[in-house]
Amino acid sequence: MGSKTVTMNPKPDANAEPARSAKQLGIQSDSAFSEASKRLCGRDLCSVSDLSVDEMAAIMELSHAVKSNPEDFRHSLDGRQMVLFFEKASLRTRLTFEAAINTLGGNAVFVDQTQSPLGERESLPDMAHNIERWMSAIVLRTYSHETITEMAGCSRIPVINALSDFEHPCQAIADFFTLEERFGSAEGLHFTYVGDGNNVCHSLMLTAAQLGVHCTVANPKGFAPKLEIIHKAIEIGEQTGGSITLMQDPVKAVTGADAVYTDVCTSMGFEHEATRRAPIFKPYQVNEALMAHARQDAVFMHCLPAHRNAEVTDAVLDGPQSIVFDQAENRMHAQKALLLMLLGGAKRISNARDRGLQARKRG
Repeated sequence: MGSKTVTMNPKPDANAEPARSAKQLGIQSDSAFSEASKRLCGRDLCSVSDLSVDEMAAIMELSHAVKSNPEDFRHSLDGRQMVLFFEKASLRTRLTFEAAINTLGGNAVFVDQTQSPLGERESLPDMAHNIERWMSAIVLRTYSHETITEMAGCSRIPVINALSDFEHPCQAIADFFTLEERFGSAEGLHFTYVGDGNNVCHSLMLTAAQLGVHCTVANPKGFAPKLEIIHKAIEIGEQTGGSITLMQDPVKAVTGADAVYTDVCTSMGFEHEATRRAPIFKPYQVNEALMAHARQDAVFMHCLPAHRNAEVTDAVLDGPQSIVFDQAENRMHAQKALLLMLLGGAKRISNARDRGLQARKRG
């Protein structure tokens, strides 16, 4: 296993806007929240990079509000209809989206596409032009990211990426919402991802950059994130003071981390590579020995489902540092916030504004 490290911190640019301080990150006023909400209404979410820093902050704030004050949003999406087309199996994504819109007053319709890929029976443009006349939003879980972007390009209603081969934005938003709950603010945290540079890794990197997080990614050689994601995360980090560090040494990556995250080493659609990948990723298993290099109060994270005793041991997954079921719960709350924003039901709750948006200064 190599030890190559590439640190990609924002580089000073005389012509660029300075990185915003902790007090500047987050939504600073009712008018700023309102403007972000107006911009998001009717929009698609295909990628985390579709969001501005302010829009991400508004979604995070609203996630806290809907979790703390669910009754205030009980009828916010009355009469709205959401359809879910899933080419891949799902537990958390399907149930949390359905529960989210149901508890906001709307309704969900699920269409199982596991046996018939989208676009096979009917073209995506024709599907979109039908659906937009009946529904308020389309949620897609697909193998190909292009399926999502093509549907979004054809549809007059919001299209949400509920997982593709390129990104998993809803997962990443919920994960950093969970970190905000735990630490008060995500900004300034040292977040480490260990494992395959896959769709989840991509969205985590982009969200970390949006929130001013110091993100370290450790992958085996040949399994690094896509260059376009790396470059986009650096670009976003220049606004927020976030940083991206890439390396191949998992121990070095985890040392001093506030949060350690991993995912399966073989994602859906790549099952045929499982035997080849297993020995490559074995040194990247998150176990008690690896977690010992993180901060004493560090948390362990996983998007689930986990392959127990493969990418993570039972001792870590079920241990006191694990917050994986908090992450799973928060999928519903973050997706509530997202639906409210995209469907025009967002409002600001005064007691949800102060989330301790100060940079976390660690010794």
